Amino acid sequence: MIKNKNKRQIISGATIFNGNEFLDDHLLVVCDEKITEIIHKNNYNKIAEDAEHIEFNGGILTAGFIDIQVNGGGGILLNDEPSVAGMKAIIAAHRKFGTTAMLPTLISDSSEKMQVAVNAANQALEQGISGMVGLHLEGPYFNIARKGVHLPAMIRDVDNGVAELYKTLKNGVLMVTLAPEKVPAGFIKDLTDAGILVYCGHSDGTYEQIQAALGEGLCGFTHLFNAMSPMLNREPGVVGAALEDEETFVGIILDNQHVAKATAKVAINAKKRGKMCIITDAMPPVGAVSPHFELYGEAIQVKDSYCITDAGTLAGSALDMATAVRNCHKILGFELGETLRMASLYPANALRLGHKIGQLKTGLQADIVHLDDDLFVTRTAVKGDWN
Repeated sequence: MIKNKNKRQIISGATIFNGNEFLDDHLLVVCDEKITEIIHKNNYNKIAEDAEHIEFNGGILTAGFIDIQVNGGGGILLNDEPSVAGMKAIIAAHRKFGTTAMLPTLISDSSEKMQVAVNAANQALEQGISGMVGLHLEGPYFNIARKGVHLPAMIRDVDNGVAELYKTLKNGVLMVTLAPEKVPAGFIKDLTDAGILVYCGHSDGTYEQIQAALGEGLCGFTHLFNAMSPMLNREPGVVGAALEDEETFVGIILDNQHVAKATAKVAINAKKRGKMCIITDAMPPVGAVSPHFELYGEAIQVKDSYCITDAGTLAGSALDMATAVRNCHKILGFELGETLRMASLYPANALRLGHKIGQLKTGLQADIVHLDDDLFVTRTAVKGDWN
């Protein structure tokens, strides 16, 4: 890592996507971990002799990708290593693919394991681990009918004191995924009043039940279409409620397996612009040597960019954000600028961090990814530190 906290960087040679438009022949200036200027090269006359010049030969500079659901990477599953070291390894594995901020995600597990993960997340955040912005607890308060690959023995009713456990994350964003129909009335409101982001997932809820949850502050939907009641002609279900609501955010896995191409296109077009977020739901194979791993003691196989049990149940993905971006743009056909926003700006807003990250904009943190002409990652920077 190149440490550049107090040294000015002048970055050139690539088209800059600032979150709104593509800018040719512009320079990106970084100092003290933040973007200080984006200016046309002909108008810049303050190039300091001690500045570090970083020059690319084409490609695109855009805001670093933000992934709100990352179960693992680099051979590590967070449930197996819910520690600062485990989180650092997962973050490092995904950074190679353009992810500069993430929520490491613990899937359904014991209350004791959940507390260990929260404690580790607090430590990682206190230490300022680059790319760590919070924690996602996916489960275990789910509907068993929509358990997916989550272990049935771990899925349970709300425990006494769980709200207090959630509130022990003090230094970052906490996202909680649950089935609204499986928690007591007022539970979601209690969490949202405490600043916790509550998402619906692994739910067999009715449209009416989801409307009640929205009234309590439900703010999003985890991996749209997967492990949730579908939209039917006379029963909108969770999917219908998610697409109809204009305030909530939605995560979608674009590995061409979790969601069919046509379905993904319809959903992205249907959801209010600015509310759809590309996610990976990534497992240990991302950035790892071995494509195989175990989940709850069961061997998981990797096919293309998705993970599957011997019984044929999807078990997360081996997807990285750069591949998801390419899939969205090149396979689904969405405009590149909007695709990049779904990978950076919209997730930043979902995490309520849009004032800090998610765009290349003066005053925001210098989290940057350089993509070549084929949209593959060549380098990334977090707070101006390049790998």
